[in-house]
Parts: sequence; C-alpha cells; structure tokens
Amino acid sequence: MEDETREFLVRILNTVAIVLLWMMANVFIGIYKGYAFYEVKPGWTNYVYYAFLVISFIFLVIHLKRKWKL
Repeated sequence: MEDETREFLVRILNTVAIVLLWMMANVFIGIYKGYAFYEVKPGWTNYVYYAFLVISFIFLVIHLKRKWKL
C-alpha cells in the first residue's frame, strides 16, 4: 500500500475512533449516570452536563478541522 493511501486511511480511522470515544463518554455520563434527564426542571448537574457536551463538541470539531486541513 502506498504511503499516502495508508496515511489517509489512518486519518479516517483516527477520526472515527475519536468521535466514537467522545460519543461513548457522553452517553455514559448522560444516560448511565442520569445527567441527561430531569423530572420536573433541570438541576445544576444537568446544566453542567449540557455545557460540557456543547463545549467538548466544539473542541472536537476544531480538532478534526485542524487534523483534516493538512
């Protein structure tokens, strides 16, 4: 396999792995720990969880844009 093709496939696999890791972490914290749901009104832990979710997604997108800009 050529070096360029190999680098491209490794970049794709790294991107998929990073996105899946981010998703699994957020599912674990949100669903399994119960921070994604609330009964009557959201508490401070729900706000912290959703703020972390949005901020980490922004950093993930920035990281992936920099990675694919090469």
